[in-house]
Amino acid sequence: MADPWQGDPRLPAFFGEAWPAIAAFHDYLVAEGELRGLIGPREISRLWERHLLNSAAVVPFLPDEGLIVDVGSGAGLPGVVVAAMRPRAHVMLVEPMERRVAWLLDVIERTGLTNVEVRRARAQELDGAVEADAVTARAVASLDKLFRWTAPLVREGGRVVAMKGARAEEELAAAAKVMRSVGLTDGRVDDATTIAGTEPTRVVSAVRGRGARVR
Repeated sequence: MADPWQGDPRLPAFFGEAWPAIAAFHDYLVAEGELRGLIGPREISRLWERHLLNSAAVVPFLPDEGLIVDVGSGAGLPGVVVAAMRPRAHVMLVEPMERRVAWLLDVIERTGLTNVEVRRARAQELDGAVEADAVTARAVASLDKLFRWTAPLVREGGRVVAMKGARAEEELAAAAKVMRSVGLTDGRVDDATTIAGTEPTRVVSAVRGRGARVR
């Protein structure tokens, strides 16, 4: 089944200067993603809306510059999309699985992105090793776990930004105690949109409080 968004002129218009890298990433996912166990066969026909545009929805919540860390990067969603759309930022793709790390290195070569590095690690292993302006995550873990893993990686005033599903508000409420304990404040859920006709992406964000100690 063909992707109904393929060839839609709104795509290059939406992605702008990032379009060549995004298009190359899409084509590589189509050619190799299923073979390398990164996406299921049903995802090929909905890569644009379910994955690439979905990932792009998080970009407005991220800084233009500085260090952005994408934990559990997997196939490169949203990290590769973020790197293409935030060319002045340095994007670190954090992924523990060797085969996925190899994929991400291949993607960087295919897309020509120069503002990306890949780190083979779990988020918890980077405590004290990075100080990010923002940390992103997509389909990695429940918010309580995610906040514990990512808060130590964010500088004071920096932000944790997670892509979640329909129960985002419930998850955020359930994680309130953990959020406070790790020094995160201002938790909120936003419905982020990209191109008309796509489903909004639920984006959860929280800020690392100034002077907060991560316990």
